[in-house]
Amino acid sequence: MNRTFSIMSEDPDIGPPLREAGTPQRYEFTDLGLVVNLRPGNDGEPNLAWEWSDEVAWEPKVRMAMSSDTANRYFQGKENVAIAIARRRIKATGDVKAALVIIPLQKPLFARYRQMIEADYPHLEV
Repeated sequence: MNRTFSIMSEDPDIGPPLREAGTPQRYEFTDLGLVVNLRPGNDGEPNLAWEWSDEVAWEPKVRMAMSSDTANRYFQGKENVAIAIARRRIKATGDVKAALVIIPLQKPLFARYRQMIEADYPHLEV
């Protein structure tokens, strides 16, 4: 996931728009007991900063909890967020308006993530 967040931060079509959206996010991977908090980078930092902890100096506006399998499908562009929320595969809380802004901004990530999975983690392809 660190590689995925690095792609998001460094890609010129993803990182700057996510930074400008100014929406801190929290992802919980329920089956792994892991939590990561992301925020837009401050001046002099990359576009995004993240910490694998809930002890962060910012409050997330958008919170999403899902299994690692659902996250993998989501980042490959194979999981529709609205349907996953309706079917309780993703539990989303927080600022719905902010979520509706950032979800489309992440869409260019899907192809890059699939390339990474295909090259380095083929067992994760869906």
